[in-house]
Amino acid sequence: MASRTPRNKPLVAVSIIGSLIAVAALGWAGVTIASSLAQGNPFVDEQLYVYPDSTAAQVAASASDQAEIDAATRLAATPSAVWVLPEAHPTAEVATFVDSVARDAQAKGELPVFVLYGITNRDCQNQSAGGLSSAEYPGWISAISRGLVGHQSVVILEPDALALAVECGNTDERVSEINTAIDLLQQTNVMLDESGLTIYLDGGHSNWRSAEDMADLLTRAGIDKVRGFASNVSNFNDTASERAYADQLSDLTGGSHYVIDTSRSGNGSTSVWCNPSGSAIGESPATVDDGTRLDALLWIKTPGESDGNCNGGPAAGQWWPAGAISLVNNAG
Repeated sequence: MASRTPRNKPLVAVSIIGSLIAVAALGWAGVTIASSLAQGNPFVDEQLYVYPDSTAAQVAASASDQAEIDAATRLAATPSAVWVLPEAHPTAEVATFVDSVARDAQAKGELPVFVLYGITNRDCQNQSAGGLSSAEYPGWISAISRGLVGHQSVVILEPDALALAVECGNTDERVSEINTAIDLLQQTNVMLDESGLTIYLDGGHSNWRSAEDMADLLTRAGIDKVRGFASNVSNFNDTASERAYADQLSDLTGGSHYVIDTSRSGNGSTSVWCNPSGSAIGESPATVDDGTRLDALLWIKTPGESDGNCNGGPAAGQWWPAGAISLVNNAG
């Protein structure tokens, strides 16, 4: 795409970043974040990043059960998004973490996809409860922004956050938090004339909110400032259903582009969202460059990790051997 950040572009001086942080501390009222970071399909001519320290990779190297090793090996070899949670990567450490991952991807000539999952009242305190306080969250996002400066990367911002806002009873606050997060992620890059960061908001999925309701939430949250949205994150809907839904959502949000999570969509949905039986890994991650608004099929949810304490699974985000083996075996 035009004006993309070259892979060998040097990092900016620490003093410049320090100055920008100081400016940000004074407030950004009246500053309009340009939409230049949203232009062009970021996946074209790129290889997706395979994270060498993924849970699947660690299990493949340490497990004793051959079926688990085989499943983990297959999952570890497929590019998947890197999830960034404040529980594992607190504010004081998160810039270093995302910078190290992005540097590794850059050295390999690959494009990393990050999932940011730390918003206040995350998951309405259900299976994936956690997140930061409203006072802490902006600082965490700002640290991530600093860590990504100088790197080409994709960010999926806060799965389920907008779609769950009604149930959480904090729609206005959630919309505001996402809007602020977009600005904080972009402002350092914009001020330094960087163009390597591409953001997709979470757009729910086809079995959840209507396209009209989801479009309203995305519009209020600032989708006009980013590339588009992600669909089916951590869910199981087949690609055809998601694409039909995403096209409706795109039409209602000014032609926004989108990506679809196919990590566990191989057998489609049974309308059970938490560790359903019979699920299978779906289509392999791939760039879509066919003139439509679909940018890529991605593995955003990490296959093999549990949705929560349901249907025999461990706590949300924990490796689940039986689930991983089933996902792989059901796919053939």
